[in-house]
Amino acid sequence: MLLTIAAFLVTLGLLITVHEYGHYRVAVACGVKVLRFSVGWGRPLLRWQPKGSPTEFVLAAFPLGGYVRMLDEREAPVLPQERHLAFNTRPLWARAAIVAAGPGANLLLAVLLYSTVNWIGVEEPRAVLASPVAGSVAHAAGLRGGELVERAALGADELEPVRSFTDLRWLLARGALEGVGARLEVSASRGAGHREMLLDLSGIDNGEVDSRLLHRIGVAGPWTRPVLGEILPEGAAQRAGLRQGDLVLGVGATDVVDGEQLRELIRQSVRGSEPLVQSWRIERAGQRLTIEVLAEARAQPGAVPGHIGVIGAYVGATPELVTVEYGLFEGAWAGLIRTWDISALTLRMLGRMLIGEASLKNLSGPLTIADYAGRSVSRGLTPYIGFLALLSVSLGVLNLLPLPVLDGGHLMYYLWEAVTGKGVSQAWMEWLQRAGAALLLLVMSVALFNDVTRLFG
Repeated sequence: MLLTIAAFLVTLGLLITVHEYGHYRVAVACGVKVLRFSVGWGRPLLRWQPKGSPTEFVLAAFPLGGYVRMLDEREAPVLPQERHLAFNTRPLWARAAIVAAGPGANLLLAVLLYSTVNWIGVEEPRAVLASPVAGSVAHAAGLRGGELVERAALGADELEPVRSFTDLRWLLARGALEGVGARLEVSASRGAGHREMLLDLSGIDNGEVDSRLLHRIGVAGPWTRPVLGEILPEGAAQRAGLRQGDLVLGVGATDVVDGEQLRELIRQSVRGSEPLVQSWRIERAGQRLTIEVLAEARAQPGAVPGHIGVIGAYVGATPELVTVEYGLFEGAWAGLIRTWDISALTLRMLGRMLIGEASLKNLSGPLTIADYAGRSVSRGLTPYIGFLALLSVSLGVLNLLPLPVLDGGHLMYYLWEAVTGKGVSQAWMEWLQRAGAALLLLVMSVALFNDVTRLFG
C-alpha cells in the first residue's frame, strides 16, 4: 500500500510539474510575468521564491493538478509600467504557444521516456504464439500454437520485424480497435516453413478495451510449457494431489501443448456454476500418472456474467525471453512513433466513446492510476518508465481536447479570435467555463466509478 501511494504521488508530481513547466518556460520566453508556479491546488504546504525572480513556487495540498498564474488584466489590476508583461497583452500566437506548451511538454516527455526504455533495453517474451482460443480469429486463420511471428503489419502496410510478443500484442490491439486486418509472417518451427497469414480483425468486439480483447482475437499470451508452478494451500490442485513441476500432457480427451491452452481448459471446467471432474494426464519425475481434478467455480471478474474454473496453482512456465534494445537514433525514432500511435489511438477511442461506439468503461481515474503505478514500480525501472510515458501521452492528449476548462478549450477561443478578429466575450467565456467544468466533473465521476468497479467489484 505504501509503495502504491508513493508511486502514485511521484507519478502525478512528475507529470504535473512537466506540464506546468511547459506553460511557465514558454510564458517567460514570450515576455510574460509569471506570479506563481504551483504543483497541486489548495493550501500551500511549501513555498519559496528565488532571489531576483518574480515567481513564487508552491507545493500545495491537493495533488491532482497544478497551475501557472500569470500577470493578467482580466484577473487583477496591472500597473501601467508592467502592462507589457501581462498575458492578455501578448500577441495571439504567443498566447496560443503558452497554452499549448503544457500538453506539448507532456508529449515530449513521453517521447523521451519511450526512447529511454528503448535505449536501456528490456526483457520481453519472444513472439511465439500460444494455442489460440477455439473459434477465435486466430484459430480460424489457421494458427495452432508454437508459431514464431517474425514480421507483421496492419492492412497494406509493409511488413516490419516483430521483436517481442509485446510488439505483436500492441499491433493486434491497434488492428482490433481500428478494424484493420493484421498480416503475420510466421515460421512453424522457429525458422522453417515461412508463411504469411491474415487475421481478420474487422469483426472483433472492440467497444471495450480490457484484458479480454486479445482473448477475443485468440492471441492471449506467448507460448509456455504446460507445467505447474506454486501450488496454493487449500486449493483444488493441492486437494487433487498435483505438485509443483508436474508437466500436464492432457485434460480429458484433449492433448495439452502449452500453458495458455491449459489455462483455458481450466477456465472451461465448469457447467453453469458447478465444477466438473476432469482426468489429467501428467508427467512427474519421468513417470506418467492420471489424476482426477475437481476445479473450483468462481464468478468471472468485473461485470462479466458466468463462472470460470480455478485450481489454486500457477499454470505455465516462464515464457522464453528476448532482450529488446535499440540504438540511439533508432530508439528515439521508435519512441516518437509510439507516442504518435498512442496519441492517435487515444483520440480515436475518445471519439468512439463520444458517439457511443465504445464503452465508457474504458475511462480510468486516480484509483486505477495509483494501482498501476504501484504494480509497475514493483516490476522494475523500465516497466515504470513505460507506464509514466503512457500516462504522459494521455495527459497531453486529454488537455488538448476542446473543453473550456482545459488547454484545448483556450486554444479553441484563440482559433475563434483568429477567424473573427475578436476574442470570446467575457459572458460567453464564463458560461462555457461553467459548462466545461460540469462536463469534466461528470467524466471524472464516471472514471472514479469505473475504478471502484474494476478494483473492488
